[in-house]
Amino acid sequence: MYSILPALVASVFLGYGLYVLCTQGFTRIGISFSVLCLISAFWQGTWAVLFQVHTPGLAMFLIKFGYLLILFLPTSLYHFLTEVSDRPNERHLVYLSYGIASVLALFLIGSDLFVAGFYEYFWGYYPKAGPLHPIHVLQTVVVVCRGLYITLLQQKTAPPIKRIRLRLCIAGIFTYFFAAVDYLCNYGFEFYPPGVLFIAVSLGIITVAIVKYGLFNPMAIAASVAHEMRTPLLSIRNQAQGIHKYIPTLLDSYQLAIANNLCAPSLPPFALNYLATIGKTLTHEVDRTSAVLDMMLASIKMDQIDKTSFAQHGMGHCLNEAIERYTYDRQDRERIIVSVTEDQEFRFYGSDTLLILVLFNLLKNALYAIKVAGKGEIQIWAVRGPTVNRLYFRDTGTGIAGDALPNIFDGFFTTKQSGGTGVGLTFCHRVMASFSGRIRCDSIAGQYTTFTLEFPKVENAPDEPLASAASAPSAPLRQTEESKVHSPPHVL
Repeated sequence: MYSILPALVASVFLGYGLYVLCTQGFTRIGISFSVLCLISAFWQGTWAVLFQVHTPGLAMFLIKFGYLLILFLPTSLYHFLTEVSDRPNERHLVYLSYGIASVLALFLIGSDLFVAGFYEYFWGYYPKAGPLHPIHVLQTVVVVCRGLYITLLQQKTAPPIKRIRLRLCIAGIFTYFFAAVDYLCNYGFEFYPPGVLFIAVSLGIITVAIVKYGLFNPMAIAASVAHEMRTPLLSIRNQAQGIHKYIPTLLDSYQLAIANNLCAPSLPPFALNYLATIGKTLTHEVDRTSAVLDMMLASIKMDQIDKTSFAQHGMGHCLNEAIERYTYDRQDRERIIVSVTEDQEFRFYGSDTLLILVLFNLLKNALYAIKVAGKGEIQIWAVRGPTVNRLYFRDTGTGIAGDALPNIFDGFFTTKQSGGTGVGLTFCHRVMASFSGRIRCDSIAGQYTTFTLEFPKVENAPDEPLASAASAPSAPLRQTEESKVHSPPHVL
C-alpha cells in the first residue's frame, strides 16, 4: 500500500521526461527538464520497490542505488532553473555542483560515511544518514535557493509571457523543494515521507508552464539564437562594406604595377572579378540572413506585440519598399511583375514593417521555387472588394504538392529540399491574423503557387498610387476556378 503513490508518481515523471525529450529535442532546457524528471522517476520508483523489500541485503542495495540518483537531484533543479532563466554564465556553478555530487557518490558507493545503514519504519526500510549526509542537505539548500534567486531576478525584467513562465517555474520548484522534508526520516523521525505529494504538485505547475505558456516553445529557443546571431552579422556586414570600399583601390594599384612592370601578374582574371565583388556579395548574404532573423524575432514576439501602435498604411508603399529593399540574386528582379492599376490600390490597418517582412518571405519562397524549377516568374496584383481587399502573390515555379498544402502554415514545416527553417509562413499567418485578416494558399504542383492576403476594408481611407511598383505585363497564367475570377489584370 505504501508503494502505490511513489510508483504512480515515478511512472508519470518517467513518461513526461521521455515525452519532453522526444517532442522538444535535445535543447538545453529540454535536456535539463528531462534529467530532472528521470532522476525523480528513478528515485520514487526505487523507494516504491524498497518499501516492499524484506531482505536487509537487498534493501541496502536499493538504498544506495536510490541515493546515487538523489545526490544529483538538487543540481538538476538548479540546472533547469539556470536554463529557464537563460543564464549561461551560471553554468560553471552548475558543473561545480555536479562535481560535488559526484564526490559524494564515491563516498556513498565505497563507504558508510554517507549512508550508515537503514531504519526499519512501519512502512519499510529507509536510509539512515551518515556523517557526510549533512553536506548533501546543505548543498540542496544552497543550489535550489540560488536557482530560485536567479529565476526571480530574471522574471522582474522579462517580457510579460516569459514572466508568467518564470513565475510558474519558481512556484513549481519551490513546491518541489518542500519534498526535502523527507530528509527528517533519514535522521530517525518516523512518519511516512510526504515528499512524493509535493513533487507531484510541482510537476502539475510546471506542466501548465509548458502546455499553456509554451515553456519549451522552439520559437522561444530560436529567439535566443537569433539574438546571438545579430551582433556578429552586423560586424561581418561592416567588414564587408569596408572590403567593398577599399578593394577596388588595391586592384587598381595591382594592375598599375603590372602595367609598369613592377610585379609579375600572379592573379588569374576570374580572381580579379571575384575580389572586386566579394564585399558586395558578403553584404548581400548578410542582409538576406538578417531579414530571416527579423522574421523569426517578429514572429516570436507576436504574442507581445503592442497593437496600439497599428495605423493605416498604403499597400503601395509597403509593396514598393519590399521590392526595392529585398536583396536579389542576378536577374531575379526581372522576374517580378506587379500588375496593379491605381484604382485597385487600398489601405490596411496594421504594421507596415510587419507586412514588408511578410512580403520579403513570399519573395524568398517564390524565387526559391523558380530557381528549383528552372523557370517561372512572379506576378503580384490587387483586388478591392466591398468588405475585404486582397493582394495576390503568384509564382509559376515548382508549386506545392497536394499532401503538403494543408500543413504549410504549421510551425517548422518546410517543403524545401535544402532544409528551410519552416518559420516563414507561420510568421506570415500570425501577422495577417494580427491585422484581423488572413492568408490562404492555392497551388498545383509543377504549375503555380498563389498566396492570397486578405485585409479588412478600411473605410474613408485615401488611396495611394501603387502603379510605380509595376512593370511590364506578362503572358496569361494557367487559371484555376478561383483565378478565373481573380486573374491578374494586364497593364496596357
